[in-house]
Amino acid sequence: MPYDQQNDIPDEALLVLYANGDAGAARTLTLRLTPRVFGHAYRMLGNQADAEDVAQEALIRLWKVAPDWRQGEAKVTTWLYRVVANLATDRLRRARGVALDAVAEPQDDAMSAADRMQDRARQDALQNALATLPDRQRQAVVLRHIEGLGNPEIAEVMDISVEAVESLTARGKRTLAKALAGQREALGYTDG
Repeated sequence: MPYDQQNDIPDEALLVLYANGDAGAARTLTLRLTPRVFGHAYRMLGNQADAEDVAQEALIRLWKVAPDWRQGEAKVTTWLYRVVANLATDRLRRARGVALDAVAEPQDDAMSAADRMQDRARQDALQNALATLPDRQRQAVVLRHIEGLGNPEIAEVMDISVEAVESLTARGKRTLAKALAGQREALGYTDG
């Protein structure tokens, strides 16, 4: 297919054409992607020679994965940007003399399994206690303490006075406190 006709073909389709033996598709894709890949590498590395090396390595990796490319899973440019970022990061670490194994693992901010179980138990206990409240008390408590609405907003939602909201939430909180009081230790709440 002539070059000018290949300019309208998406990157992913050109990669598949290359994988099926179309050298013109590889040429078109290389001309299209090299400036982007080089620019990304250069912005990360700040060195033209290093950026050229990284861009070349990224494109070589693209040609190697071409036969296994699954259209629709990722855009070629997205995949290439990730490869360039990884190659540039590795190059920067080596330049600083930091071995990849010496880099500390990032802190995992996810809750541990035990913490998730504790959190789930607390949510379940609260939900069960809320279910024991009369409907209007439950609605007022949920709107105030779970949804975070102010008393005037709750009064508008429930079509009652602000004083009635205050009364409903106060009674609801007292009832919840009594319902949950005997479960403090089991739910992981300790005084101290």
